[in-house]
Amino acid sequence: MIGALPTSLQAGGVMHPIRSDYRVVLRIFEAFADPDLTDEEKAYVCLQCLYEEPEAIPAEHLEEAIRQAFWFCDGGDMPKTEPEKIRTMDWKHDESILFPAVSKAAGFEVRSCAYLHWWVFLGYFGEVGEGLFSTVMHIRQKRARRKPLEKWETEFFRRNKALVELRTAEEQAAIDETEALLREIL
Repeated sequence: MIGALPTSLQAGGVMHPIRSDYRVVLRIFEAFADPDLTDEEKAYVCLQCLYEEPEAIPAEHLEEAIRQAFWFCDGGDMPKTEPEKIRTMDWKHDESILFPAVSKAAGFEVRSCAYLHWWVFLGYFGEVGEGLFSTVMHIRQKRARRKPLEKWETEFFRRNKALVELRTAEEQAAIDETEALLREIL
């Protein structure tokens, strides 16, 4: 049906209910970005997070269930652009500027609603206009393509280096480990 938002995915000819809230998919993306997880572990996390009853999916249909999960997380049949070879966005790192931008596009604070379908969230994300998030993305893309920054962009980058520069997965893991140790101590 045109305009329908899926709340279940088919594997082996059976519809399996999913957790379609955007927060679930962002947790899956967090697992995908974890350098300590193997591909098999990432697929397991994806199945466990997305499907309401992953144990109900027969082993012979798990591969199809994973493909369907990736299709759902990727926005379904939405037209795609060629992915960047260089990472210019990180859901976790950009959280503090991403959610205000998406909320502005949505016209309400998306974090405060009890449920928001992933595809609706993606739609709002695609409508993000001018603002801090767009400025940061623009500067990252120019730097990734080795294009010169305008004078104001150079100044913005200099003043907001920690916001603009993305950490590698290893750097972020070390920071997360340090923060976890500090929480244990305090």
